[in-house]
Amino acid sequence: MGAFGTGLRRICGVTAAPTAAEMASQIRAALRETSTVELRLDWLRSDTERTRLLRWVKKHKTSRYVFLATCRQTAGGGKFAGGFEAEIHWLKQAREAGCEWCDLEIETLRELPRASFRALGLPPCVLLSAHDFRRTPPLSRVLRLLHRNNADAVKIAANARTIADSVRLLRTARRTKNFVAVPMGEVALPVRILALREGSALAYAPVAAATAPGQVSLSELKHLYRAHQLTRRTQVYGVLGDPIGHSFSPLLHNTGFAARKMDAVYLPFLVHELRDFLDAIPDLGVRGFSVTLPHKQSILRHLDDCEPLAAAIGAVNTVVVRRDAKLYGCNTDYVGVLRALQRKLRIKGSHVLLFGAGGSARAAAFALARAGAIVGICARRERAARELARAVGGEVVPRRALRTEFFDAIINTTPVGMHPRGAISPLSPRELHCRLVMDLIYRPQRTQLLKVAAQKNIATVSGVEMFLAQGIAQWEIWTEQHAPEAVMRAAVLGALRSEEKSRSRP
Repeated sequence: MGAFGTGLRRICGVTAAPTAAEMASQIRAALRETSTVELRLDWLRSDTERTRLLRWVKKHKTSRYVFLATCRQTAGGGKFAGGFEAEIHWLKQAREAGCEWCDLEIETLRELPRASFRALGLPPCVLLSAHDFRRTPPLSRVLRLLHRNNADAVKIAANARTIADSVRLLRTARRTKNFVAVPMGEVALPVRILALREGSALAYAPVAAATAPGQVSLSELKHLYRAHQLTRRTQVYGVLGDPIGHSFSPLLHNTGFAARKMDAVYLPFLVHELRDFLDAIPDLGVRGFSVTLPHKQSILRHLDDCEPLAAAIGAVNTVVVRRDAKLYGCNTDYVGVLRALQRKLRIKGSHVLLFGAGGSARAAAFALARAGAIVGICARRERAARELARAVGGEVVPRRALRTEFFDAIINTTPVGMHPRGAISPLSPRELHCRLVMDLIYRPQRTQLLKVAAQKNIATVSGVEMFLAQGIAQWEIWTEQHAPEAVMRAAVLGALRSEEKSRSRP
């Protein structure tokens, strides 16, 4: 594959900005992380800026780096308003500036005269690409069309509506040489990270602005997921939920893997339908996974076995994929609630209200009841509240009673107030009559509910304590090792602090 190197794995930093100065800054940042950089010439706002950038490239280009020029027309999903002749002109200019590769869309190729594109003066190596932003098309047909033109490498970028769609691209990467697989969309994000280990010649990652749906930043791809180090022997774990973009679980678990120098990676899976994910487990090589909203209860019917406590709770947040491919479920939310509360509350004999009746509420209710608390359940779904109260020997508390009844602790188990809608509180100030308020949401670390409680001089417990405790317990179940707790905790708390600082800036 020419300058990329046959069989070599490469992360390609994508630079895209409206001005040459911004692009040059991004190129410098990209080269600190990788030796392969894509120049999105179509993102530059004018021909003058394109000229400036290519002059800068010619001045600073060295043989240590590989530059790939792209000037994608709007018809192919890019920003370049010119026609195919103008696109070819800028790709020729990119060659003069020292770019060894260019990305040529199949749509542009159809506009060219019958003569081979080799005679056009393009960069010496051509990556012929096909993009479908609506779906994942029949891949064998697209591949035949691409290979007909004798390019140095071919690329298929396709929107994956399901995990199964993205897995089809992975399978193609395994059996096709000089092929770049680019699954697009949030559903495809985990497979995008795994692309290099499956044989894709490149994995794209933006330095700043995303240029395609579902991209992972260059920094995250290299340092959080260590995509360039993943192999077929790498053990894959993940978290599945809907939504999932808010989760800090990848940061928590991958920090632990890196600290212990383990060949493992933890990925976020956006899962609309459980069967879509479960069917992909063999292809992805998944060894275990976390389960979050809304699947903690529905996952039970897909398990081969389950620990008695999780079965009693009726919710699972941790699954082990055994060597025989059978799924074993357990619940570490139970541990997380107790560890988080015990530092500030004598649980035995306390009157604790749970707001919500979902999977997290079930784990909390069982944990508290078994620790000797008197448990009240208040939830929008009255039937679910009654069933949970009956299961733990607790009581149903109507919402109107919160204005007058006093509790030792109130715990929010709903997603109301979760990032990015962190300005909302599930309960009003007049509904908080208690000594302590805990929110199972950890992002933001100080939710609006906790702020309201603090204003009333009520003690608070952040959901980050539960998140850390349950996540560390998961890590130890999967790895059968003692977790590097201090490092994992520092990574999550550091990220939360940075996020809060960025939000507070004007």
